[in-house]
Amino acid sequence: MVKSQVALVKTPPNPDYDQVRAAMEKAMNLLGGIRDIVRAGQKILINPSWVTTMTKREEAVITLAEVTRAVADIVKDAGARPIIAESSAMGIDTERVIVESGYQQLRSMGYEVIDLKKTESAMFPIENGKVFKKVETYRLVKEVDAIIPVAKLKTHDQAHLTLTIKKLKGLLTDKYKREFHQQGVFEGCVDWYNALRPPLSVVDGIYCQEGLGPIFGKPVEMDLIVAGRDAVAVDATCGYITGFEPEEVPITAEAASRGLGVATRKNIEVLGEPIESIYRRFMRVLEDERLKIEGLNLIYGNITCSGCRMGIMSSLFDMKVANQLIYLPGVTIITGDPEIPEYIPEDSLVTVGRCVPDQKRSKRHVKGCPPNNLDIVQAIIGGRAKAERHWE
Repeated sequence: MVKSQVALVKTPPNPDYDQVRAAMEKAMNLLGGIRDIVRAGQKILINPSWVTTMTKREEAVITLAEVTRAVADIVKDAGARPIIAESSAMGIDTERVIVESGYQQLRSMGYEVIDLKKTESAMFPIENGKVFKKVETYRLVKEVDAIIPVAKLKTHDQAHLTLTIKKLKGLLTDKYKREFHQQGVFEGCVDWYNALRPPLSVVDGIYCQEGLGPIFGKPVEMDLIVAGRDAVAVDATCGYITGFEPEEVPITAEAASRGLGVATRKNIEVLGEPIESIYRRFMRVLEDERLKIEGLNLIYGNITCSGCRMGIMSSLFDMKVANQLIYLPGVTIITGDPEIPEYIPEDSLVTVGRCVPDQKRSKRHVKGCPPNNLDIVQAIIGGRAKAERHWE
């Protein structure tokens, strides 16, 4: 069996653009060069993570502009046209992310930097999709010759890790970002990846997050660039670096099970730095001490997945940040298929996730797999107030 190659290249601490560019070029050379991946005259969409407006580089929330610029310059040197484009999380002003980060400077330097939410949407068919047969994206996504995701290495409050396959969800409209959570975000992300099949996937592992990522995680400086042609292998390798086995990360496991790439370590050829020299076990979401919430009554059954459990906990943290924990006492939250004590009043019960059987779902049931945090918070609050988030 031919092994999938993944390049691991270290940068100096707190690297500048030239140092990032040198690391990216080394990674590409280890993989055999960019000219085997893109061709002269092609239009290449480079897709960084612009999830929200927490844009300081040490916060490790969005992809560093220096990393995205390095990919764009290498693509341009190959004779292709790089276009940097993304849409932020649901309800977030993408243009504000651009303006408040280094991406505005790239614009002023002449790079094409596009807020997809300001462009025309278009439907995109998905062949052999497990959950989706079509999705709503943007016309630009359909027009380009290839897409290169440039993800941020972070833990994630529902997916354990967010990497290159999940990163592609940023190319969906807000409507379909929500649909992914309603219908099954892990399988949906793999459907979408299978439809796009990027020829190169890159991870910005310079400043990373552990614990309660992808927004409120604790920053970790790793000074690392990860790249490869097989996104499954790239994501699996990032997991090995941070102490996650592929089967722990639902999106990686799903993509590997469909034969869309390689996740088994023995079938991945690591080029550059050995994993052992840069290994650092990342704190899991549920290990973050900031998730200790007083007044929580959570009951879950064996069939519930970690996505719902972590999603509930991160939703409560969102409530804590928004000063809305006053609405938690008296509420019981159920996920999975546990026995529900008879003494719990129906009007105080919130059930969460697709794994709750129909007969056990309360009037305040939250649909999804896993549901969006805002929907969970609103169900807990009920009609007493509007759910808020304070990370815009």
